[in-house]
Amino acid sequence: MSQYHLSRAMRCHAPVLLLFGLMSAASLSAQQPPVVIGAGSNYALSPGDIVRIDVWGQQEFSGQFQVDERGVLQYPLLGELETRDLTVAELRDRVRKGLEAVFNSPFVTVTPLFRMAVLGEVVRPGLYTVDPTLSVLDVVAMAGGPSRSGDLNKIRLLRSGSERRIRFEEESVQGRTLQEIGVRSGDQILVDRRRFTRDDLVLVLQSVQIAVSVFILFQVK
Repeated sequence: MSQYHLSRAMRCHAPVLLLFGLMSAASLSAQQPPVVIGAGSNYALSPGDIVRIDVWGQQEFSGQFQVDERGVLQYPLLGELETRDLTVAELRDRVRKGLEAVFNSPFVTVTPLFRMAVLGEVVRPGLYTVDPTLSVLDVVAMAGGPSRSGDLNKIRLLRSGSERRIRFEEESVQGRTLQEIGVRSGDQILVDRRRFTRDDLVLVLQSVQIAVSVFILFQVK
């Protein structure tokens, strides 16, 4: 075949070759696990923390796991993992290395979760498992938000007898995550009551009405 005919044939088949290349690249991309950037990779684990471990394509090795009071996490196949003062990134590397004995290049993500109590003037007070990338306001929203008498500018963070007051008017709090403001697993969020609410006004009016009725009743007698 002459050089002219070879060049013409390549030009004719160029679109087909390009389409084939794109299909091959898409197929290869579909076979690769998605890239997930975990939150709080530098967070140091402590007793009471919960982590969500996801192993791509291996559901039986994925789930939520709690660090016990000894700082130990029980994980399938690997048994007890010492996690005290271990960062999330270091735990991820340890799990990945342990699973390499069974799987070829396992793709592992580890996300820390906080176990927190939301109390006080909220719609659904209770215990919640939350992502540290959420804000205090997000956690209050998980509890149904403040009640009619709740004040978002009167929130307290309680930890082992100590407390920190938070006002959402402060620039140091707005838009910051739980991890950024120093919240840890086991902390409590307490939403305080407003000083004087509509319910308080209704109660006062009812009390006055009762007092007036009693006064009139005794005057009649």
